Amino acid sequence: MRLTTMTDYAVRLLIYVAQQPDRLCTIAEVANAYAISEAHLMKITHQLSLSGWLETVRGKGGGMRLAAAPSAINLGAVVRSMEPDFYLVDCLAGNTACTLTGNCKLTGIMNGALQNLMQYFNRYTLADLLPQAPLGVVACGSLQPRMPITPYGPLP
Repeated sequence: MRLTTMTDYAVRLLIYVAQQPDRLCTIAEVANAYAISEAHLMKITHQLSLSGWLETVRGKGGGMRLAAAPSAINLGAVVRSMEPDFYLVDCLAGNTACTLTGNCKLTGIMNGALQNLMQYFNRYTLADLLPQAPLGVVACGSLQPRMPITPYGPLP
């Protein structure tokens, strides 16, 4: 499964804004910081606002800020609010044209994989994503899960 670029940018935007709790952030500064199109960020900001993750202020001196504390913004909920669908295979979308319908166990396996992925995202909040380094120095890959992970999933 691959998440959309929109979801990736949405999480980046939330991380940036969370690091600026004392002021409003603008789309232009986030776009500049991450080298992302302002037009694309406008759509993402709108969606995050509709979903209740951001508050926006219009007009001169306007911008955006988090609508809740970083610890109250669940990563799984953000992903669910940004992704258009989670159809890992066509049959999950209700496509009944498959010749294997009724005799296929793949659908159940795909659903289980998706549930595990979403449960994993649900373990984290925006606060878990915030770097301990100064603004602009984000250490990718440094996030550690709260549960030990084996090649076969979390330990019981």
